[in-house]
Amino acid sequence: MSKNSNLEVCPIARSLSVLGDAWSMLILRDAHAGFTRFDQFRKSLGIAPTMLTKRLSVLVEEGLLEKRQYSEHPPREEYLLTQAGKDFLPALFVIGAWGKKYKPFEQPEKMVTFLDAEQGTEIKPIVIDQITGAEIGTRPISQKIG
Repeated sequence: MSKNSNLEVCPIARSLSVLGDAWSMLILRDAHAGFTRFDQFRKSLGIAPTMLTKRLSVLVEEGLLEKRQYSEHPPREEYLLTQAGKDFLPALFVIGAWGKKYKPFEQPEKMVTFLDAEQGTEIKPIVIDQITGAEIGTRPISQKIG
């Protein structure tokens, strides 16, 4: 199977073609935290404006964010999560949990912790197969096309 056909048929490969860079995922993280404006993203991430513009454009083009004008004079736009962008939050938390376990921070007391806003408890995600109820990663997997 060629690389192109793998990209076309594998949902992981297709997703990574859109979200496979750290900046895009961090923009989505910040959007979930309530950031909507270019300057908020730039300040939070310390990203070059040209890179941020490029990543925001891709996220809008791919349907994870939508642009909305919030000021006419001067013209200013904000970026809001679409349903596709909102649906990516669990994936971000699973990636974060993996990083916390396998890429520990040298100063754990300074590490960001994500809390359930209603309960005040740390979010500790697990992924469950909807059909079997089994935790993903506890059983062997196989693949099929079609």
